[in-house]
Amino acid sequence: MRTRVFHTFVAVALAVVAGLCFGASKPALAQEKLVTIGTGAITGVYYPAGGAICRLLNRGRKEHGIRCFVESTGGSIYNIYALRDGELAFGIVQSDWQYNAYKGEGVFDDGPPFENLRSVFSLHSEMFTVAARAGSGIKHFADLKGKRVNIGNPGSGMRAIMQELMEALGWSKSNFSEVVELKPTDAAKALCDGKIDAMVFAAGHPNGLIREITTGCGATLVPVQGGYVDTLLEKYPYYARTAIPGGMYGGNSQNVPTFGVKATLVTTSKVSEDVVYELVKSVFENFDDFKTLHFVFATLDKERMVSAGLTAPLHEGALRYYKELGLIRSEEHTSELQSRQ
Repeated sequence: MRTRVFHTFVAVALAVVAGLCFGASKPALAQEKLVTIGTGAITGVYYPAGGAICRLLNRGRKEHGIRCFVESTGGSIYNIYALRDGELAFGIVQSDWQYNAYKGEGVFDDGPPFENLRSVFSLHSEMFTVAARAGSGIKHFADLKGKRVNIGNPGSGMRAIMQELMEALGWSKSNFSEVVELKPTDAAKALCDGKIDAMVFAAGHPNGLIREITTGCGATLVPVQGGYVDTLLEKYPYYARTAIPGGMYGGNSQNVPTFGVKATLVTTSKVSEDVVYELVKSVFENFDDFKTLHFVFATLDKERMVSAGLTAPLHEGALRYYKELGLIRSEEHTSELQSRQ
């Protein structure tokens, strides 16, 4: 209860700040439509991504009457449950957890499929990232065995991916000398303080937190590749091989092989068609501006954003705009829906 009260307080405060920043009209809060985008840790990419979307949507709130604000949350899985419970209007989630939630599989197999889940668009690619403490002796993912490892905070997408990797290797928590479950910012501090040997992270690159630990305390990035990854990619088609470019971070001169997913913006069928339409329109009509609001957006492509990593059906509001823009034809959408059933 206290958490919800705190979130409500923060939401109203952010909404007021947004009004000052974006110079919109000043109708009473009760007369406006308030929408929340659930994101992730403040130091990650989801939070500024949500802020960028809200910024563009709030520019036009004098016309459409929608006030948007962001909420820092525990990440993908938290956002999905909050959407299901009606506590959020939108959430940024990894494409794998969108898939699992919509299908009622994986960590969501304890309940019915989330059939009301709806896609809005996809964002940047994310890479599963393992960072090791300088002097830890960790050169490969298998070297984590017997070490002190942060496996990610409960409810986060990085935690769920780590669990799948552990299953592919036949590992359990007992394979580590110590297991911690910290959020990324706390894990980074613990790594640099020598309290843990490695941490996992899932994010777009370049990433401020990874830059901080590689520059500040000499952390190194660990390759994630091998038969266990092959098994995972064969089982889950929403994963894809990728690499963190060499030279992006201090002390990490070579490409670091790994795999990744897509960050996706989702909502539910209960959210107004007009609200979703206006959100999508505000982003796509200011697309060049949007791509400059965060460096991981630089390579975004409209055509891929309406399809890549999206398992749940498109929300009717998003679909209406994409048809108007010519990005989707009716027969294409009908075929996609049939293939998901």
